[in-house]
Amino acid sequence: MAARSSTRSQRRSQPSSQRRSPARRRTAGRPPSRVRPARAEDILELKYLRAGALSPDGALYAFPVQVAREDRKGYDVHLHVVDVADGHLRQFSYGKRGDNAPVFSPDGKSIAFVSKRGRHPGIHLIPTDGGEARLLVERDGAFSDLSFSPDGRHLLCAFRPNDPPDSGAETDAETDAEKTKAKSTKAPPAAAKEAEAKHEPPVFRHIDRLFYRLDGMGFLPKEENQLWLFDVETGVGRQLTRGKRGAVHPAFSPDGRRIVFVRNIRRDCDLELDWTDLFVIPARGGRPRRIPTPPGLAYAPQFSPDGKWIAYLGHDEFAAHSYANLRVWVVPASGRGQARCLARKFDYPAYDQTITDAGGALGFSLKPFWSPNGRALHFIASRNGYTALFRVSVRGGAPKQITPDRIHLQAIALSRDTRTAVGIVSTPAMPPEVFAFDTRTGHREQLTNLNRDYRRSRDLQTPTRVRFRSTENTRIEGWILKPPGFSARRKYPAIVEVHGGPQAQYGYSFFHEFQCLAAQGYVVFYSNPRGSRGYGRAFAEAIRADWGNRDFADVMAGTDYLAHQPYVDEKRIGITGGSYGGFMTNWAVGHTRRYKAAVTQRSVVDLAPFFGSSDVGFMFRHTFGAYPWEDLAAYRRQSPLSYASNIRTPLLIIHSENDMRCNIEQAENLFATLKVLGRRVELIRFPGEPHGLSRGGRPDRRIVRLQRIMDWFQRYL
Repeated sequence: MAARSSTRSQRRSQPSSQRRSPARRRTAGRPPSRVRPARAEDILELKYLRAGALSPDGALYAFPVQVAREDRKGYDVHLHVVDVADGHLRQFSYGKRGDNAPVFSPDGKSIAFVSKRGRHPGIHLIPTDGGEARLLVERDGAFSDLSFSPDGRHLLCAFRPNDPPDSGAETDAETDAEKTKAKSTKAPPAAAKEAEAKHEPPVFRHIDRLFYRLDGMGFLPKEENQLWLFDVETGVGRQLTRGKRGAVHPAFSPDGRRIVFVRNIRRDCDLELDWTDLFVIPARGGRPRRIPTPPGLAYAPQFSPDGKWIAYLGHDEFAAHSYANLRVWVVPASGRGQARCLARKFDYPAYDQTITDAGGALGFSLKPFWSPNGRALHFIASRNGYTALFRVSVRGGAPKQITPDRIHLQAIALSRDTRTAVGIVSTPAMPPEVFAFDTRTGHREQLTNLNRDYRRSRDLQTPTRVRFRSTENTRIEGWILKPPGFSARRKYPAIVEVHGGPQAQYGYSFFHEFQCLAAQGYVVFYSNPRGSRGYGRAFAEAIRADWGNRDFADVMAGTDYLAHQPYVDEKRIGITGGSYGGFMTNWAVGHTRRYKAAVTQRSVVDLAPFFGSSDVGFMFRHTFGAYPWEDLAAYRRQSPLSYASNIRTPLLIIHSENDMRCNIEQAENLFATLKVLGRRVELIRFPGEPHGLSRGGRPDRRIVRLQRIMDWFQRYL
């Protein structure tokens, strides 16, 4: 360890001009191979990197890599470990597996991760220097939020059991190693085995709560997440929390005696999903003690190095939670004293909001991370099309940006001394790779080249950033991606892409779909209209209870800007988008004939039924200002279906049959309406897929989706 630290220090002392990343050294001097344009089938070759963990000394980074299977019907996820000092990369797991959520032990000698290698998911341990993984515990349910105790003797996690089968399988939680082993090895009852083999649904589902399903997960189990502590040597487990209310995001205090976690204790927690509280419980078990925080979301807590404070992400604007920015807060761990926001004037969300179809997942890839002396906190935030790492003083003030802009920091982890940060980075012309950052100097080095062969064999394009004015003199940011072999003397057809959310952002991330469309000879235009994150709360809230007004004006202003480019054929412009982007596509073709062709994907069409048919539709009261029965006229006014009779643009509708976010009835209503009206419309349905087909669906279906989009635009543009 000492030798490795010395090596890192020597490398950091060199001028940046003399340092070259190991990834670059391995490829230097090779002649460029023949390149071809991007294709839909490239999904089979791309490697999707997921958020990983950094060893406490900052020497090693463990991360999962997702690859498509040969049959194109699924993915395998394997653990990889890269040495931060020399870039040496090792693959730790193989085969048809899904290994995820790695965490290092405090001494850095082992890695715990979640995987299903037997009948049920389980927690496994593998030595950092390689070897066979050892099963710690296996249970029928889902493990999450893994972390080691400070002494490395226990593993803390949240566990949510699946509903027991109708065959009468045992439901009591096991509390010792013998019962755990017996449960994982005994043969299941014949009825349960037969149902498992056939993957048959239950005879019926009894629903008694509002929030009973979640897109991508399906129907949620009756029981909530609870905290468990497992002995690393024996696998003996002890349940720490109980009751009808769940417990998530646990974290140890530095001395290992306390655990902080998140719980929703509202009277109707389903109606108030974004109002959570912090609790502290003794690590040996006992009654949880609430840590008072303002009404609103409290998330991702972490103890300070001295154990006296708890940092968390949150807001204090429950009534406007849809638009409130999550920021970094601190609160006394004793529960005596008020919580304090460290950067209230920092008008950007403290999590990743940059959209990509290459492995990123919107959300919290980093809990607030304390400096060793407890004087500063590190967090990520999204702004102006990029996601970066920031540091803020516990005294408050303006956060300092550590990593560069114009990249997408999809995930990040810090060493114990916070000197080294390692994470997943992509740019518009580079699929995700692992990079290391010196948090003091900002210097970065590329550590992996897992997508090197893909980059070297594809003619990938880099977009041009543009800015234009919309109504009310609002400045909007966008990007133009030109086709390979672009010639300014030609006129190209163009496609306008609209992102979902709407509270997300396009930006400096690799987007396979955009590269494919550009490769077909289209100029691709994408922007962040009002409603997007990353440009301040007022910008995001500008469309509150008013979808289809300012946001549509911004999309049209972007289309005008695009059409005025001398290389764009203004008579051959198409539009597409998914989710809210599908809403805007539907809205646009119902309000203008500017677009010659359109593709709407997993879209919202009619807001009133969306309230009940979506897994989270009931939460949109804040977005639309009222419940449907309180202001049905407003819901109808903001629904694209109300203007469907105006649609003359050829429209392709793409939707997934298992979409719980925007139920397929939305697509069916629009399709039936346009068919009755005699319009040019077609519907592509993908069985078995959720809302996120374009990002995580089966490879063969993702390929077909892209092919159908390109075929439609080729036909009508």
